[in-house]
Amino acid sequence: MVDARLLESVRETVMSDAGPVTPSRVAAAVQASGRLLGTAGALAAVEGISAELNGLGPLQVLVRDPAVTDIFVNGPGSVWLDRGGGLERAPVAFSSEGQVRALAARLVSVGGRRLDEGSPCVDVRLDGGFRVHAVLPPISTTGTLLSIRIRREQVFSMAELRQNGMFGSLVQTVLECMVKRRLSFLISGATGSGKTTLLATLLGLCPPGERLVLIEDAAELNPLHPHVVSLEARHGNLEGGGGVDLGELVRQSLRMRPDRLVVGECRGAEVRELLAAMNTGHTGGGGTIHANTAAGVPARLTALGALAGMSQEAVRLQAASAIDAVIHLERLGHGRSVACIAVMEDGPGGLVVGSALEIFAGRPRPGPGWPLLLLRLGLDADAIETGGFDTGSLAGLNSAGSVGTAESVLGTGTGRGRE
Repeated sequence: MVDARLLESVRETVMSDAGPVTPSRVAAAVQASGRLLGTAGALAAVEGISAELNGLGPLQVLVRDPAVTDIFVNGPGSVWLDRGGGLERAPVAFSSEGQVRALAARLVSVGGRRLDEGSPCVDVRLDGGFRVHAVLPPISTTGTLLSIRIRREQVFSMAELRQNGMFGSLVQTVLECMVKRRLSFLISGATGSGKTTLLATLLGLCPPGERLVLIEDAAELNPLHPHVVSLEARHGNLEGGGGVDLGELVRQSLRMRPDRLVVGECRGAEVRELLAAMNTGHTGGGGTIHANTAAGVPARLTALGALAGMSQEAVRLQAASAIDAVIHLERLGHGRSVACIAVMEDGPGGLVVGSALEIFAGRPRPGPGWPLLLLRLGLDADAIETGGFDTGSLAGLNSAGSVGTAESVLGTGTGRGRE
């Protein structure tokens, strides 16, 4: 823990002059304080005070672990983190509730917002890839709450995701086919299931000559692609002015000649903008959505559409013409993985999702939607046998050998295959 008197002394020294709070300025202020700390003690003090003044305070040490994706503070002595295998207690603590609140207020202010009794719940994005959500009492009954999502600059390749157990070779081939054939898709799943990670990787498969326009409430996507334009919504000020919502960003993006439109995670009325973006003739787009299962996506879309003033019929027509496939992710004990790939269509009873591939214990099994998915991928469903899914490749599904390698079935066309 950083000594409170030394911290205050350094704070006064550093803040007396304009300019960024750099480690060199902090080191000079520590030396000027006259404290006899020794070499190791001085280095530790500089590191701790720099984190308090310009970082995440006691949480800064947790960020060094590249596996950490989320940090949660439920109170001074209750700090949790997520490395991908579930929540675990972090070996750090705050000295008091006041220290937690001070850190939350500083982080929010750096993001251009204000955290106080008038604005007790605030969400901001900070430089360095941090997305911070803070809640103050009495909204929070246990004290100041902090939720920090860490956006890592590393983007995984399809091979790396496969190696980490997110999917097998057959699912990898199908996903690559979907991008190649410009199918529009939604990635569904619970919080922390890997939706954004998979979406960023799939966008990296797009041809380098295409222009990707990403529209997000908070910028998190960072695909490895040479031509990416990212648009982020902006909250209004205290008077309610200056806000730019997702709807306005979609309208602006259509004037930017996008080859693929991607509307990031939607949780509410912004589903209207998601469907509108995918219905503007820009195939191959994608997005993420929270849902318990792939089959639950239509109900989720209908519920969110109601928040936007859309009728069930309007949601059905928009979604049926815009979305080709749903990729559902689950977070299990061994990690994040693709649980199902399904197709969306307009059925007699309304919008339905038909399972095309379901993965059980790492083995894919065909579902009723498999022939339709093959059709949309530009493949011949009649030439496919459904008994060879354990081979791990599309070629293995065809005993006659007419399908061939994954590369040979991708084709070069960009049609949706609905005819």
